[in-house]
Amino acid sequence: MLSYRHAFHAGNHADVLKHLVLVQLTRYLGQKDSAFWYVDTHAGAGAYALDSGQAAKLAEYRDGIGRLWGRQDLPSALQDYLGLVRAANPDGRLKIYPGSPSLAMATTRTQDRLRLFELHSRDVVRLREHFAACGKRVIVEEGDGFAALKALLPPPPRRALVLIDPSYEERRDYDRVVHSLRESLSRFPGGTYLLWYPQLTRLEAHHLPPRLKHLPARRWLQVTLRVRTPASDGFGMHGSGLFVINPPWTLEATLQAVMPCLVERLGQDAGAGYTLESQDSAR
Repeated sequence: MLSYRHAFHAGNHADVLKHLVLVQLTRYLGQKDSAFWYVDTHAGAGAYALDSGQAAKLAEYRDGIGRLWGRQDLPSALQDYLGLVRAANPDGRLKIYPGSPSLAMATTRTQDRLRLFELHSRDVVRLREHFAACGKRVIVEEGDGFAALKALLPPPPRRALVLIDPSYEERRDYDRVVHSLRESLSRFPGGTYLLWYPQLTRLEAHHLPPRLKHLPARRWLQVTLRVRTPASDGFGMHGSGLFVINPPWTLEATLQAVMPCLVERLGQDAGAGYTLESQDSAR
């Protein structure tokens, strides 16, 4: 079983890829004056201490955000993301890693709204505490984010970014993400959807990307980052991927510039690499 509670893996290579793209998406949506919603189905605790508690046990951030920390020679999209992490650490020492909701909050505007869902009882308490001063802009709910999408979509402003980032601890999560995206597209085909998934030797993980490509989406982009050769015993996560439905037209070119740098900085052996695919049937 893959244990992927956000706190244990905060700031690792998967977070770097996911949050780099998340920032690109919120920045793009914010270029229009009209409001949008950010919906996070598995929001976690909001922010994580890297020098204590769960994140310190595995210290995966050292091979993730830690390898980028302090560098000034990165592509502009990476520098933008890294600047947000630096803002959470004003003394210059990497001690706090902002989770997806924190990065979304930092890159949205007063007219935008965040709807955050978390099922873990302790994490949802921390999440509420983290956003206690944000008023009506942020609504935190304890519950199943998959189920919540049915009631939320389409959102009132008819613009939204939905992040689906489950733990994949349960095998049924692989089916649930496909079903959730299919149902969400039927309700709100114009939304932007960002799905994260792990790269594992498990069959379900191997079969997920082809299933995603068969969803009824006219435009999608898929990017993966592999940081090492898969282990011979099949244990552990050797990379991760993102599937973006209705991506900004600028995203593919941005990733073409950034991904070689991520492979160079985060790669752990000769098996490191990336893939980048897209479809636009509207062309």
